[in-house]
Amino acid sequence: MARPIAVEEKRERNIEQITWNGLIWVNIERPTNTEITYLAREYHFHPLDLDDCLSRRQRPKMDEYEDYLFIVLHFPVFNKEAGVTVPSQVSIFIGKNYLVTVHQGALKPLVKLFKDCQLDEEARQKNMRSSGYLLYHLIDILVDYCFPIADKIMENLEKVEDDLFDPTTPDPIEALAGLRRDIISYRRIFWPMRTLISSLGPKTKRFTKEDLEVYWGDVTDHAEKIWDTLDECKETIEGLNDTGSILASHHLNVVIRIFTVVAVVLLIPTIIVGAYGMNIGLPGGYDEDSLITFSIIMVVMIGIIGFVLYLFRRRRWI
Repeated sequence: MARPIAVEEKRERNIEQITWNGLIWVNIERPTNTEITYLAREYHFHPLDLDDCLSRRQRPKMDEYEDYLFIVLHFPVFNKEAGVTVPSQVSIFIGKNYLVTVHQGALKPLVKLFKDCQLDEEARQKNMRSSGYLLYHLIDILVDYCFPIADKIMENLEKVEDDLFDPTTPDPIEALAGLRRDIISYRRIFWPMRTLISSLGPKTKRFTKEDLEVYWGDVTDHAEKIWDTLDECKETIEGLNDTGSILASHHLNVVIRIFTVVAVVLLIPTIIVGAYGMNIGLPGGYDEDSLITFSIIMVVMIGIIGFVLYLFRRRRWI
């Protein structure tokens, strides 16, 4: 006979709680000292672990104790105001009959899963089989949540690549630099989690009766696929950055070459005009018929310009 169902929500101190068949899921969003004091009193967690829940500078890690594990993970969240991917921390305490999640509420899959388990009996029955299975499912959906962000970066890379070779685009260098910053930030977030995620399976066996080895292997595989995508993004952005530098250098060389040709072409006529601008007697100078003199000088200058252009063209300088 099935055990009685009890679902309770505890909102004092910004704490929500679900109880199902002897398993308790405590969810804390935007923790303060009040919530941490509650956890210290009710569960007697290590004080350093509780301090880490309030710290935003923790690296992903796992601390193992006799009756529980403490896990800190960072998952990427895109900050629209800053225009870059930033880390969102979730701290997890897992014991035999409980799971405690502490976070800032920015991870939508975590918030949605808790709400589903609050409101839907089928969701509780599916996900809250044991604390070990609940942890697996939670990490699984959070890792899968990383795929759309990585895919969006790939789309942006393709767009920047098209803009880079589009002469009508004003200047894609700024977009290229922003995208490079985003990729570096994402890699910095995800890199330390790879080893940690792969070690969660063996460490959480004692919190479930089910064999979740294959399931954890699937999560690890997804994490490796995300890292492979980030590696591809890194190589692509470095290639585009080099290409952008080459194109910018080429554009600058073209501009300099044009100005050089113009300067050289005008150099000799400028010398002639300067010479005839002096108040001294010169062959064909101001003592002669002015129209004939002017025509001769203009023909000479145009001839020199034509010869210089022909010479530059023959040497393929223009």
